[in-house]
Amino acid sequence: MNDTATAGPSAESVEDMLRGELAQGDVILSTARPILRHLLANDDHALFSDEVIAKIRGMMVHLSRQMLFELAAELAFPDRDEFVDGRQDELATLLLEDTAFLGHAHALTIEAQLAERLHGRSGIDPVLSPLMQELAASSDQALAAAAMHVLAAQARFMQKQRRMELPLAELPAELFHTATKLLKTSQDDHADAAKAVCNRLRKNFDESERRIGQMTRLVMAMNQTARRALSVDHAGLSLFSTALSMACEQERDIVVLSLGENQCARLAISLRAAGLNQSAVEEQFLYLHPEITLPNGFDALRADRAAELLGAAAPGTAH
Repeated sequence: MNDTATAGPSAESVEDMLRGELAQGDVILSTARPILRHLLANDDHALFSDEVIAKIRGMMVHLSRQMLFELAAELAFPDRDEFVDGRQDELATLLLEDTAFLGHAHALTIEAQLAERLHGRSGIDPVLSPLMQELAASSDQALAAAAMHVLAAQARFMQKQRRMELPLAELPAELFHTATKLLKTSQDDHADAAKAVCNRLRKNFDESERRIGQMTRLVMAMNQTARRALSVDHAGLSLFSTALSMACEQERDIVVLSLGENQCARLAISLRAAGLNQSAVEEQFLYLHPEITLPNGFDALRADRAAELLGAAAPGTAH
């Protein structure tokens, strides 16, 4: 992707160019997690902003405190704050050493940052987008109720991000189970209580009630009109990201990261794989990357070929 267009390339040459830029972008994605782990361990913020580093660390501490307060309650510890304060750093460090946690926290941070940036630059509300307003006022009671649930979940997400918090209940299932396992294995002096806490937390966990699960159900409930969620100015960044991940069959965290810098080729290919034509892709770039121009001949890239490019170049998760 460049800031100027080239003249008259063939469809094959456009594919080759996008494939090359996609590979370059995926190198960045695949190395981001180990780099983040190093920076967080060494307080070196040269490659990521202080805000990103602080928010990721804050989220891991918040996760640790939630689990430790549950453990303190299980133990009926008289001073729960003292118990948690004395153990939170060790548990947070274990979470920070897990690249899957870092990748997810990084994506959440970027999502909130981009949503705030779009609000400031284009007036797109991070919570109450035009599409969300419309859906919440729908005559279809089920659809309106689903939209209201999403609005509440999105409002909580933005608030939690400002506080550098990440609720346990909002973790993807695999990360939730990793977190509880780390609690159980790190509390040797209270092994039985930690096991009881983990069992209780797992019993009460419902991944479908996560913000992303609610957004996914809302997009599905839109049926034939779900395509309208593929407009970032109309749907808002978070619902747009969910709809795009569903349409191009890519992990949502990867889709969110593709909205950032150095990932323009992945974003363009994803939008094409989702079925958007060149003018629609260009419209999304006006909001997300106004300085970027799609290459001439991009319209020759078929949606099925775009999907194949994504499938063949799925970014790794280097540790």
